[in-house]
Amino acid sequence: MPQFLDAAIEIALEAGQILMSHRGVGFELKAAHDLVTAADRASEKLIVSKLRERFPTHGIVAEEGGRAELEAPLRWYVDPLDGTTNFAHGFPMWNVTMGLAQNNEIICGVVYDPLNQELFTAERGAGARLNGAPIHVSKAAVINDSLFSTGFPSSKRHNMVNIHFYYQLAMLSHGVRRGGSAAIDLAYTACGRLEGFWEFGLSPWDMAAGSLLVEEAGGKVSGMKGEPYDVQGKHILADNGCIHQETVALFQEIFEGHYRYQMPVLPQKDC
Repeated sequence: MPQFLDAAIEIALEAGQILMSHRGVGFELKAAHDLVTAADRASEKLIVSKLRERFPTHGIVAEEGGRAELEAPLRWYVDPLDGTTNFAHGFPMWNVTMGLAQNNEIICGVVYDPLNQELFTAERGAGARLNGAPIHVSKAAVINDSLFSTGFPSSKRHNMVNIHFYYQLAMLSHGVRRGGSAAIDLAYTACGRLEGFWEFGLSPWDMAAGSLLVEEAGGKVSGMKGEPYDVQGKHILADNGCIHQETVALFQEIFEGHYRYQMPVLPQKDC
């Protein structure tokens, strides 16, 4: 396994430099509000070519179209630029992320933030690290003492139920952040900057490396209903483990339509 992680680190660092050199480029729309840039494509081209060169029998699933050997026992999930909208607007929260799965279990992963020069790495059974130093989840024991993060999809915003979860957690915790990069949110959960992260509708490349970081840092990852985590799943909940059962119980209430805090109604006279 170390050879896989070493290769991922080397390739992610190189891809990060490509992204740095592309700052300020324009963007295109793949769909309504769903951006792509030349930086995404250049980074993915490099990553896919390097992986194919080193591991020709491995599968590759990459966001901008790279698909190869999808049924291979060893499969890479690659986001060449996680946080494209942030990148296009000059908002400083974006990264390169790569995770390797063996029979659908993530065994190593990398999240690299070139702007802050932070390299998060993890190997199954060997812990999680930030720039080579071991990291661990926070020890907050209850939601009331926790800081969360989540995200909202670029498409299908008109029927996104996550606003209900957002509001309940915002009222019950120290707050909810929305940074726009799932991989960094998961990495921040792993190193204790956040207590928890959840989101609907992510793709495997968004979650693969970050989910392993959280687990190897001592946290807990599952579906939002507490079911076993699936990299192909519909939603994810990752936290420090201490608040996991409390958060799952809260989410179950919301799924059933029960709210501890009612959504506010704006008085017409204040409009």
